[in-house]
Formats: sequence, structure tokens, C-alpha cells
Amino acid sequence: MTQHLILLIFPAAMILAASFDLFTMTIPNWLTAGLAAAFLVLAPMAGLGLEAIAWHLAAGAAMLIVGFGMFSAGWIGGGDAKLFAATALWLGFEHLLHYAILFSLFGGALTIGLLLARRLPLPMPLLRISWLARLHDPKSGIPYGIALAIGGLAVLPATGWLNLS
Repeated sequence: MTQHLILLIFPAAMILAASFDLFTMTIPNWLTAGLAAAFLVLAPMAGLGLEAIAWHLAAGAAMLIVGFGMFSAGWIGGGDAKLFAATALWLGFEHLLHYAILFSLFGGALTIGLLLARRLPLPMPLLRISWLARLHDPKSGIPYGIALAIGGLAVLPATGWLNLS
């Protein structure tokens, strides 16, 4: 039962975060808070002990600090920083480097792709689609939550969350 909840909640949260960021350039607080709360409920059910949970909490807290440092520097949005921390909470320190490498690669590809696409004119019918016009606007940011979500989904199978008995 716990494995099914994890298989439902974590991927759904990642997909929702990426979708919200793509369409609105925001990641709702309720989504990142819900992802963190789901960890706190499911971790003991999955058999994580207090020490393991504490280490996961430390990973999430550390990445919240790092994320808000990146936000303060203007590199990512506030929702991205919170999603980074909530995802780190689930992955723990053990998988954090793998996650950081993957979301950096995905984020770099996303950024380069968007910057190149923004150099081309958007066909007139597509300009009527507000989220697409905003995404194509050179003054608009990069929906980095997409890269964070893809990285989280890519690392999840290596974590053991899906191999619960």
C-alpha cells in the first residue's frame, strides 16, 4: 500500500509542479508543502527510522537554504527553490548529487532550447495562446521546475522508495 501511495504521490507532484511552472511560471506553495507533508507521513510507513528521517529532513533543510541562495541571486524562482528542497527531502543526501547533476543537465538543455526558440518568430496563431506567448517572450524566465521535476523522476527509481516490501 505504501509503495502505491509513493508511486502515486511523488510522480504526480513532480508532473503537477512541471505543468504549473510551464503554464503559469509559478509552483504553488500548497504543492511543495503537500509533497513535504506526504514524505513525513509515508517515511515511517515505508520503514524509515527516526535517524534516516532526520537525515532526509536535514537534506531538505540544507537544500532550502541553497535554493533560497540561488533565488536571492536571481538564478531560480522561489517556487523552484521550494520544489528543490521538497524533492531533496524525499531523495536524501545519498541521491542528492545524482539529482543535482541530472536537473542541471535537463535545466541547461531546457534553457538553451528556449533561448534558441525565442530567437525565432512565433507563428501568429500560437501568439494567441497566452502561456505559449509568455514562454516565448525573451523577457520571461525559464520554467526551471520542469528540469527539477524530470530530475526527481529520473532519480526516484534508484532511491529504493519503489522497492518496498
